[in-house]
Order: sequence, then C-alpha cells, then structure tokens
Amino acid sequence: MLHAVIMAGGAGTRFWPASRLARPKQLLDLAGEQTMLQATVGRLDGLVPPERILVVTNRLLVEPIARQLPQLPPQALLGEPCKRDTAPCIGLASALVRRQDPQAVTVVMPADHVIRPVEQFQQAIAFAVELVEQQPERIVTFGIKPTYPAETFGYIERGDPIPRSAGSGGCEAPPAFAVRKFREKPSAQVAQQYLDAGSYYWNSGIFVWRPATIMAALERFEPEMYGRLAAIADALGSDAYPAVLDREFAAIRGKSIDYAVMERYDPVVVVEAVFQWDDVGSWQSLTRMRGADAAGNTVVGRHVGLRTSGSIVRTDERHLVVTLGVQDLIVVHTPDATLVANKHDEESLRQVVAWLQEHGWNEYL
Repeated sequence: MLHAVIMAGGAGTRFWPASRLARPKQLLDLAGEQTMLQATVGRLDGLVPPERILVVTNRLLVEPIARQLPQLPPQALLGEPCKRDTAPCIGLASALVRRQDPQAVTVVMPADHVIRPVEQFQQAIAFAVELVEQQPERIVTFGIKPTYPAETFGYIERGDPIPRSAGSGGCEAPPAFAVRKFREKPSAQVAQQYLDAGSYYWNSGIFVWRPATIMAALERFEPEMYGRLAAIADALGSDAYPAVLDREFAAIRGKSIDYAVMERYDPVVVVEAVFQWDDVGSWQSLTRMRGADAAGNTVVGRHVGLRTSGSIVRTDERHLVVTLGVQDLIVVHTPDATLVANKHDEESLRQVVAWLQEHGWNEYL
C-alpha cells in the first residue's frame, strides 16, 4: 500500500517576520487561501488516505498542525524531540511505517512546496510507484527542469534513460533516467554550465521508495543512526517509548538524506517532473506565486504605492502600508515586527534571526 510522509519541521527563517518558530512558513498561507501544509496534504486526496499519512515535525508544532489538519488522526503527527536534519527524520518515519506495513511504498515530500496541477502530480507519483514495484530496491526521486542558473538548489545529473512504458491510468509515462550523480549547490558559473548542458535537474527533495529499502540503506551507510532509529521503533507502543525516543533521537548525529544515502546508493532513478513546482524559499517567491502589477509590485493586503516599482509588500486588510518613491523593496508588516529590506539581499534575513537569538529577543522568534 502507498503511504505518505510529510516533513514539516523547517523554520522558514527567510520568511521572517511572518514566519516564526511557533508558526513557520509551512503553516502560513503564502501561496493561496490554504496554508502550505494544508495544500500538501490536500494534494494527496484520493491517492493516500488520511490513516496512511504521517506528518513529521518538531514537538512545538504538533498542536498547531493538529488544528490545521483535523482530518488526520492523532497518530498521524510525529513530534521530533530535537532537530537532526532530514536523514533521521525520514529514517524514523520509515521505521514506523515499516512496522505498520512491511510491504509499504512511501512517497516522502516537504510541506513547503507549491505544486500544480494536482492531477499531474498524482500521475507522476503513481508512475514512480510502478518503477519501485518493478524493482523494489529502487529509489525514485523527481527532477525539476531548471529555468535559470539557480545557486540555491542542489542538482541531479541524469544518466541513461529508463525504458518508457504506459504510466498509471494509461497515461504516457514521463521521462525517467538513471541518476549519474547528485551535485551540491553550485556557484553561478557552474549553475550556468548545468543549465547549458541540458542534462541536469533541480533536486526537488521528493522521493518514492519502500521503507524497507531506505532502512537497509541506512543500516549499510549509517549503522549508528540506524541502530538508534531501530531502538525507537522497537519501543513503539510500550511505556518506555517516550523516554527511548528522547534519548536515542537526541544522540543521533544529524545528516541530510542526500549525504547519508542518495549520493551513495544505487540504483536511483530520477523522473522528470511534468508538474509545476516551486520551493517557495524566500519572499521573492510571492511574485511567482501571486503575480505582479504593471509596475512589478506584488502586494498582499492593503497598500498604496506611489512611484513604487519591483517591490513586495505583505500586510493585512487592517493595516495600511504606504510606499513612496521606492523600488526593489520587501516590506512585511506583522503585529509586532516590520521588515523593510532590499529585495536582492534576502539571504541576510538569516543574520537577522541569528542576531535576535544572540541578543535574547526571543519574543520576535
């Protein structure tokens, strides 16, 4: 049976001040009327039933996520005791799913992507499931055709094509290739080379595999991590489970799933995404999601802009923001903090959050 694991523990610091520790970007309605997490779960409707969805997050977010997703049973929310990157997150979820369903196939995805249309996404997942069922030890990921030389994404270099066949429901299968190599975030020059080559994809961070496969890979490549995850899974359902979870998970050395498994595993297949994808990584994503007016401004909420161009403004209908004679700004208003920034210096938002932590201004985190 197909299960889904949704990773929803990110902090979203590049969306400060709207994104906070207690309400990070995946719990915000950045791309539409639904929050990003709600849209992610909704994308699975008809593909994976609620009882086979597992949302992995940090403990602080379990209650607000439960309020946003009342259709999921309480056991669908797994709160990590501490942050340990994606490999332990995915490994713990896979261990728990494997105990529930030893023959499961799982789609793993972040909670903060915008993907449209849903029908094409579901068809792509169904095709990836077919690839895994044909060869159970396969790992399948999705590659996004790059549209510009991005320095903020990892890349996948494709190899030989996988023989094509009819996909789920009789639809033509999307292109699929053996993965030649995973590439880290490149410099601008190298990113342009990848774009020109035409044989590289952006790494979407969406996977389809059998939990048994990923656990075997972790046992092979990360035996210490695997041992601690197995101990947690073995304690599930016992009175000792909370203490074992806290102790063993905290002792894991954090590592991304790319470093822990993907760069070291074979066979890995990359399926070219036929759906539209955006990782909504920063405030500039709002322009892609919501469009811009004739002056290049993207506005959410009440705003008056005179001689204003190329700017992004986010407020609400109760608080008016006025901009005069400015260009390429980000202006974000919240009840307790306001951001005014150069649109081309978004990466410095991480420095702002670090400064707030260092100086104990935790009320703004």
